[in-house]
Amino acid sequence: MALPEFPVEGGCQCGAVRYRLTASPLSVYNCHCKDCQRFSGAAWSMSMIVRDEDFELLSGAIARYERVADSGNVIGMNFCANCHGWVWNDPPARGIKVARAGTLDNMDWAAPVGNIWTESKAAWVEIDPGLVNFPRGAVDRTPLFTAWIQSRQE
Repeated sequence: MALPEFPVEGGCQCGAVRYRLTASPLSVYNCHCKDCQRFSGAAWSMSMIVRDEDFELLSGAIARYERVADSGNVIGMNFCANCHGWVWNDPPARGIKVARAGTLDNMDWAAPVGNIWTESKAAWVEIDPGLVNFPRGAVDRTPLFTAWIQSRQE
């Protein structure tokens, strides 16, 4: 599906937190790690890597939880302070945020191009081998970025 005209907006369940993306994400993918399963209450979460400069917080108070990953890295998890909806996280890599695709007002265009942490997926989840897939975290996200660009050209 074609990208929408940017900017696009999204927010939390209660509407207190609102944000704007001023440009396309660098990629959209599914994460099957146990933390994402717990935080989302589902078998995976959909993630959008966005540049810091392309993400604008428009309104709402944020509650932040600093989670220590298996790698030892600290990841800042950002939630609506009112409804506690998970909106984005700040990974150790500088210059990007990982926003939750499901918080977009319209996510029809945000089809994932890959999967990470497939080794911890739920047993009943089927992974498309035609996508960019990683058994654990994607240390180098370049294949996800490339797949996103290619998916927009088809």
